[in-house]
Amino acid sequence: MQQDTTKPPARKPSLIDYARAWGESPFPPTLLATLIAAQHMRPFQPLPMIFPPALLFTTYVSLLDYKVDAAGISAAWSGLYLLLAARRKQTLRNKWSLRGVVRGSAMGLGFVNLVGGGLVYGFGMRKNNGEGEEV
Repeated sequence: MQQDTTKPPARKPSLIDYARAWGESPFPPTLLATLIAAQHMRPFQPLPMIFPPALLFTTYVSLLDYKVDAAGISAAWSGLYLLLAARRKQTLRNKWSLRGVVRGSAMGLGFVNLVGGGLVYGFGMRKNNGEGEEV
């Protein structure tokens, strides 16, 4: 009698899987820091320029393999930037300029980082001496 050695079909990744992969990646905080710096560097605005070093630090922490902690820090700083950027009002004409598109993409990326990083931090498992420990 022969055994069936065929593999079951692979599961299609869900939206939660994509958000978790986004939150664990070191690339999104770097991209958000680049967009924030591009928008607020000239003319220099000191308050929004606090965010790029913090987001780049989360990339560093993520590359050190502290993915859950980096996701939490990234989610927090992205959410703070989103709140700060949402306070500024723009006219319809300014929304469709190059600066408005950069602002909109930074706000959208900040929201996605907030959701993805919050998901990873909320449901993540930390490595602790070889055993997984819930956060």
